[in-house]
Amino acid sequence: MEKTIKVTLIRSLIGSKPKTKANAEALGLKKIGDCFVGPDTPATRGKVRIIEHLVELEEEV
Repeated sequence: MEKTIKVTLIRSLIGSKPKTKANAEALGLKKIGDCFVGPDTPATRGKVRIIEHLVELEEEV
């Protein structure tokens, strides 16, 4: 079974750089409280790392 991660947007994207906004929207995070549940892959981890100051990350098995 593949590992999954849950990413929740907890801070606003207002005033963020375009690269940060683009990565958040690529994960489907537009408003505070939005969640993304998906596979724990290097590509996903890279996107999360760019917006780590705006999100909360939970690892699921």
